[in-house]
Amino acid sequence: MTENVKHRATLFLKPSIVKHAKAQAIVEDITLTKLVEKALIAYLPAEIVLKKEEL
Repeated sequence: MTENVKHRATLFLKPSIVKHAKAQAIVEDITLTKLVEKALIAYLPAEIVLKKEEL
């Protein structure tokens, strides 16, 4: 899969989070999409792990 392919996703977020994210995107002079993408990349592990944690 190439990096240029984008998929649409619908998210249900608290209005205050959306407002904060939009404001930050303006401060950083980037799109809201790019801001969310950057946040997810920073949060997610480098590799996909499909292992269920045992209790």
